[in-house]
This record gives sequence, structure tokens and C-alpha cells, in this order.
Amino acid sequence: MSDPIKYVLDESRIPKAWYNITADLPTPAPPVLHPGTMQPVGPDDLAPLFPISLIMQEVSTEREIEIPEPVRDIYRQWRPSPLYRARRLEKALDTPAKIYYKYEGVSPAGSHKPNTAIAQAFYNKEAGVKRIVTETGAGQWGSSLALSGALFGLQIEIFMVRVSYNQKPYRRALMESYGARCVASPSNETASGRAILAQRPDHPGSLGMAISEAVELAAQRDDTKYALGSVLNHVLLHQTVIGLEAMEQMSMAGDFPDVVVGCTGGGSNFAGLSFPYIGHALRGGQKSRIVAIEPAACPSITRGKYAYDFGDTAHLTPLTKMHTLGSTFTPPGFHAGGLRYHGMAPLVSHCAELGLIEARAYPQVECFDAGVLFARSEGIVPAPEANHAVKGAVDEALRCKQEGKSETILFSLSGHGHFDMQAYMDYFAGKLVDQPYDENELAMALAGLPSVS
Repeated sequence: MSDPIKYVLDESRIPKAWYNITADLPTPAPPVLHPGTMQPVGPDDLAPLFPISLIMQEVSTEREIEIPEPVRDIYRQWRPSPLYRARRLEKALDTPAKIYYKYEGVSPAGSHKPNTAIAQAFYNKEAGVKRIVTETGAGQWGSSLALSGALFGLQIEIFMVRVSYNQKPYRRALMESYGARCVASPSNETASGRAILAQRPDHPGSLGMAISEAVELAAQRDDTKYALGSVLNHVLLHQTVIGLEAMEQMSMAGDFPDVVVGCTGGGSNFAGLSFPYIGHALRGGQKSRIVAIEPAACPSITRGKYAYDFGDTAHLTPLTKMHTLGSTFTPPGFHAGGLRYHGMAPLVSHCAELGLIEARAYPQVECFDAGVLFARSEGIVPAPEANHAVKGAVDEALRCKQEGKSETILFSLSGHGHFDMQAYMDYFAGKLVDQPYDENELAMALAGLPSVS
């Protein structure tokens, strides 16, 4: 009974609508503010960056938003993604807990990111957009948008955080294979990038800086829009296909999770799995504990302040209320580049403030310990980001062992680590170390938060 069990849905069971948690929240999330007027932004304020269809999704309060058939047609290549029961991991941990994982590494880009990249490319193509500019951390989002650009005939330009650009050359090669252009950020191609390099020519970069460069470039041409791979409401919305499918697959297994675990950087993967379960509980259904796992070197929920802040370093974006470490904060260059963002998605942050989720932060070596255990038990090498979710699930299973409880744990394995072998080589060579952030830099970044009454 130690072999894993796979739960697969027919492609006809791909959700026909995304789930919008704003319809079920007991209190609405604080509005997005224009940094000049400090008034809530309207569609006209966002129109230079996004097509109107995505803007309307961003502000929608409808519970369900229909998934266009052209998007579902592409989803069929890998969706519904499989759900596994990790029996060999359970045996290795000697736990009475049941562990399930929803595996998003089966997509062409190897992660959950195409769930929104395909949708965003579709809506931009429909609006007549010719070019999309974006940023990427570890490269999962950039790879996914590059794929989407190839499928919809769009020009894609990507600013990749410099430390990841250097750490993960194969991610760059994948983006270029799909026809995208990838530039290390900060770069000399934008005013914001040049300003940063003038102060520090060897700057490792951050997602906040890469966002600044992408937004600046996108605003210069009428045929160009900007796309974001996490944080925003419409991005989290698109990812709910993960949780919607998982609920049906868990029902196939005759089970319901006591605990739902996901890694969190900007929040899209975590929200994609957890929001359908949170909504289910808010509507009177069975309740699960929802646990967000973030890196100790960039702990936006557990150490950040819940406040209005810019989403980028150059302060070109609107103000959103979120758990933030400060837009000028630069986290150390740990390998989970997709989790190196200074802020948490406003909706995830709002759920934390409402007590609907809890959060924990782990150092990267412990996460790689868990990832290697998972690989040797289940056969899948997780991405460094996904190792955080594995670590969270393992700790929950060990808690169940200590307490003698047979709970059901569900976590999202958001992507595979096939492009992250250098990180694993460093781990096995003893070169992977925990990199603490600079407490003084954090204090300065938090002190510089915008003043919003």
C-alpha cells in the first residue's frame, strides 16, 4: 500500500469558470489608490497597462467568471493536472496523516504559471495588442508568458531579475526557444534601470525593480501592454482552476483536506489552491486550515507590515494595501527566485488580516532537505519554490505523528525543478546556505512606506 495513487479527471472536467473569492469575503479588500490623488483608481488609470477585459476582472465581485473556450482549448494540453496521494512519503515519515499533492509541473513550461499566462495573452490578443512586456524572477512566469506569446502570435519582452538571470541560464534558453526576448534587470534599457545601476553597477536586482522596468517600457507604446504573473486579483482568479480541480479530485478520493498548504511569493499559486477552499468554508461548508509557507529571507506576511505600498521600486505603479517589506527592500539571492517579492498579493494579505489563513517562514536549506526527501520518495524533483510547500506539508505530517492524529493534508507542488539543478548541486556540495536579509535595510524600507491616511 506504499505506491502513490493518482487521481485524474477527464478533460471535460476542466472548470468552465474561474472562482472569484471577493464575492464571499465578509469585508471587501481595501481599494487600490492612485499615488497622486490618493483616490481609488478607475479603469482609465489602468488602461495604459492592461486591456479592459482584465481590468474588469480585477475589480469584479462576481463569484464566477467564465473561462473563454480558446483558453480552455489550450488548457486541455495539460489540464486537469493530476492529484496524487503520496503514500511513499507517508511511509518515509511514518505518519498517520494522509498526504495529497496537486502537481502543476505537467504544464509545458513546468509550473502553474501558464494558467494565467494563457488567459492574459488571449485577452491582450483580443484587444489588438501586439507586444507584452513583463518581469520574471526565477523564470517560471517568463517561460509561461513566452509560451503564450508563441501560441497567440504576440511579441514578448521579459526583464529577468539579474541574480536569477545568472543562476538559471536554461530558463533564459526556454524563453528564447519560445521566441521571447530576455534581458537581465536592472538594465540600461530603461531610466529606472539606469538609475539603479548608477548607484550600484553589480546590483543583483529584485522583482520590484524588474516590474519598474517592464511598466516603464510598456507605457511608451500604444500597441504594448504589461502583464504580471502574480499579486493582482485577476492573476489569482485565473489560478483557481487548481483548487477547483483539486476539490473534485479529493471528492473522487473520498476525502477532504484538514490542512491546505502552499508556498507564497506573490501569492498566485497559494491562492489558486486555497481560495476555493476558503470560499467553500465562507459559504458554510467544511473548513480547512490554510497554511502559507514563505521564505525566511523574504517573509512578507510574517515580518512585513500591512500597509499601502508601491508594487515596484521606481514607484510607477498604484498603491495597494498588502503585507510588505517595503518597495525598496532587496532580498538576498536565495534560489527560490519566484518567492523574492517584497509584497504579498492584496487578497492574500486581506485573508491573513481576516484570520482566514496562517503563515510560516522557513530557511532554504530546510526546504531543500524536504524537497530531496520528497524526490526520493515520490520521484519528482520540486522547484526551489515548491520545496517550501513540501516542507510545510512534511511538518504538518510530523505534527500529526506527534499528536497521533490521522489528518488529511493537501499541498500544491507548483512546479518541477528540472531547470534548477545548480541549486541542487550547491545543496549536495554543502554550498547552499541560508541567507538572512539585512535587518537595517528592512527597517529603512519600512520607514519609507508611503503616508496614506
